[in-house]
Amino acid sequence: MIKKQFLFFAFFFCGFSVFGQDATQIIQSMIDKMQGSSNKSESIMEIVRPEWKRTVKMKGWQKGDDYALTLITAPARDKGAAFLKREKEIWNWQPSIDRVIKLPPSMMQQSWMGSDFTNDDLVKQSSFVRDFNHRLVSDTTLQGYDVYKIEMIPTEEAAVVWGKIEMYVEKKDYIQLLVKFYDEDMFLVNSMHLSKVKEIQGRKFPTYMEMIPAENPNQKTTIEYTSIVFDIDISDNFFSIQNLKRLR
Repeated sequence: MIKKQFLFFAFFFCGFSVFGQDATQIIQSMIDKMQGSSNKSESIMEIVRPEWKRTVKMKGWQKGDDYALTLITAPARDKGAAFLKREKEIWNWQPSIDRVIKLPPSMMQQSWMGSDFTNDDLVKQSSFVRDFNHRLVSDTTLQGYDVYKIEMIPTEEAAVVWGKIEMYVEKKDYIQLLVKFYDEDMFLVNSMHLSKVKEIQGRKFPTYMEMIPAENPNQKTTIEYTSIVFDIDISDNFFSIQNLKRLR
């Protein structure tokens, strides 16, 4: 069971030099490739359980680490619900009750839309660069790619929900291929597998992700991007509570 986690022991080094790069630089290069300066996407999430499945369609907008907006477009009962991250504050718009709810940090580890993703995963509250110290653990292979295995320990000041993250990044194009999430007692909680790599706007991007909980390996949540456009012209003002309520 994951506890609320806001204070962690400090990790005494920030990176490990390798061929002129350190682990932090590798993570930053991966984020630059995965997110761009901004992006707009459409995706389909499927929540898979032994006895049932549920599909959710959504649109997303992101700008840097500080701004993100997700709009649910299907199914009908959830259509119009939206989630906004603006710097350190996060809101949820629920049209069925005509109400905007501000999410406290204690809710970041809760399930997002009943899936195996958390609120933190989807609104990206945590910055992989700013909130963690990084260490290159080893070189390995994954899905036929040569990859870096990087250990990420949260800084003492970071309000994040994980005790450790292991990141597997392809060496040539900095493709994110696997992420393992651990609680503060260093027990594995979730594994996120990324695949179906496609070339989009000159960058290689994994269009399919699969989150599998360690305690329930017979269930999973998948997200597949049906479209994504990088480096779009989008104002900070787009990420407002007013826009959260009127997006369609």
